[in-house]
Amino acid sequence: MRIVTVPVKSLSRTKSRLASVLSPIERGALTLAMLEDVLDATLQLAAWETWIVSSDEVVLEVAVRRGARPVREPSPTLQGAIRHVDMEATARDADAMAVVLADTPMLTADALAVALHTMGPVVLAPSADRSGTNLLLRRPPRAIRPLFGSDSFTKHRSEAASKQLPVAIVEAPQIAFDLDVPDDILTLMSSGVHGRTLDVCTELELEDRLRVRT
Repeated sequence: MRIVTVPVKSLSRTKSRLASVLSPIERGALTLAMLEDVLDATLQLAAWETWIVSSDEVVLEVAVRRGARPVREPSPTLQGAIRHVDMEATARDADAMAVVLADTPMLTADALAVALHTMGPVVLAPSADRSGTNLLLRRPPRAIRPLFGSDSFTKHRSEAASKQLPVAIVEAPQIAFDLDVPDDILTLMSSGVHGRTLDVCTELELEDRLRVRT
């Protein structure tokens, strides 16, 4: 068994760094749109299951509707949620676990497939600023600890080094882009990448709203 896990925060807590420009309802709508775009990529992968881990009922309903496996989050932290999934995957004899962040709306099935076919016990795809980890692939699922958060790219590399495990780095702009701050919305809208996230940004007239702020 090979699993792609997508952790998603509760919609009431998501994307706090966009609070200055988006209402809570708008942030929730944007989060769901990004999740749908990520699912468009992960669900195309042959021989990989997609698990959505969240405490949010709406998010879990989206997982069921799209044919992904919903996993109720037992911990309010990202680390705790992933560790729970790691244990469940290990109990099911999974031989590979990839964690893909849910705020990567430029993700494509082709870019993801290349990353997942990269050989090695630990595969990392960094964020565009190389501080975060937008994809973590481990063979087996608990080869290293998940260390998402501040400077996670460096932490994951150090964790692998401490266990003498080689690390493969995947450089892919489709995976590296994550939407966290208002400028990221403008980047997405000017990218020409179509999807549900772009549709929501357009419907909310976010380009005009953000341009006015600057």
